Amino acid sequence: MAPPAIPEPQPATTSRPQQNLRNPLPLSPSQEAEVRKLYYARVRSRCVPEIKEFADCARGRTVSVAWNCRPQQLAMNSCMIQAATKAEEDAAREEWFAGVLERRKQREEEMAAVEKRRLEVIEMTRKQEEKERLEMEKKMAEEKQQQTKKTAGSWWR
Repeated sequence: MAPPAIPEPQPATTSRPQQNLRNPLPLSPSQEAEVRKLYYARVRSRCVPEIKEFADCARGRTVSVAWNCRPQQLAMNSCMIQAATKAEEDAAREEWFAGVLERRKQREEEMAAVEKRRLEVIEMTRKQEEKERLEMEKKMAEEKQQQTKKTAGSWWR
């Protein structure tokens, strides 16, 4: 027997989709990248001594870093793994959301400055065009005056 053409209604489920209260809006990929950048900066800031120790050991070495600086690298990695928690990621996300208004205000100020400069350029262009038009009219009037002098003088000779 063939399946029915109209599917039978499914029973309604009473469970609601989980809502993420810490992240009220879905972020775009570029916004997620900004959050990750903040997150990594926060993690690195917690492990500054270990990172500095590894960097000091690695300075001036190339391939030999792998075996000469192994203890410092393990200490640095373990510190970063311990600092890279979900709570730290949530804190970075909250910090990003807190800065939204500030970034929006900065972007609006930049746009206002661009618009102001655009209006200045338009005004300068209009003044230059007006100046060129007046010079052209003056030049045309002088040429017309010279033409009338030539033609006026030829009638009397």
